[in-house]
Amino acid sequence: MEKIRLQKYLSQAGICSRRKAEEYILDGLVKVNGIVAEIGQSITPGEDKIELLQKAIDKQKNLVYYKLNKPRGIVTTCAQNQEKNIIDIINIKERVFPIGRLDKDTTGLILLTNDGRLANFLMHPKYNHEKEYIVEVFGKITDEALQKMSNGLFILGSYTKKAQVNRISSGKFSIIITEGRNRQIRRMVEKVGFKVKKLKRIRIENIKLGNLETGEYIPLTNKELNNLFERLGIKKD
Repeated sequence: MEKIRLQKYLSQAGICSRRKAEEYILDGLVKVNGIVAEIGQSITPGEDKIELLQKAIDKQKNLVYYKLNKPRGIVTTCAQNQEKNIIDIINIKERVFPIGRLDKDTTGLILLTNDGRLANFLMHPKYNHEKEYIVEVFGKITDEALQKMSNGLFILGSYTKKAQVNRISSGKFSIIITEGRNRQIRRMVEKVGFKVKKLKRIRIENIKLGNLETGEYIPLTNKELNNLFERLGIKKD
């Protein structure tokens, strides 16, 4: 993935405006891989660990947490462009951003927040958090193909970690992964000779999609949030 300026990354992620990001950086409130960032510094999204210090988080004041059932055709970004994105389908007064991404054709669970701590823990690949999907393919997928995906496949230059794969029907299965590579599940399915028809995320750690209608979003319950923070080792203020 290409490098981008840190303040641009923070702005595109929806964490704050570019001007506010520059202010945080100048005040020494942003770290990259554990080192205080400098203005104009570039980072590699998905590889570098971006950390907002507590003073910056405190400035965000009212922290909110939502779960959304993302419809198909929606881009998971806050960037202003020609395509319809997450911000176009929500009406939340706080400036929230999606944690992680689902590609345009994938539906299901997305978490929305303005809490940079949670984003840090859930987005960085080193933390290995569980994400569960329901996958429907064209045709009847073989047991051999499911086993190969479970064991790990060579894609994007390295082997995927072992996954939990369970058949639901002849052409449908569930898969639990702890990585977040670009279009990972679609690439895995193609690697074993099939093509994804439908892909839906139903869980991130303890947060389940449940009965949310397409396009519907609701705040996380205290129980969901407390459980999530406990699993991640984050102290809830």
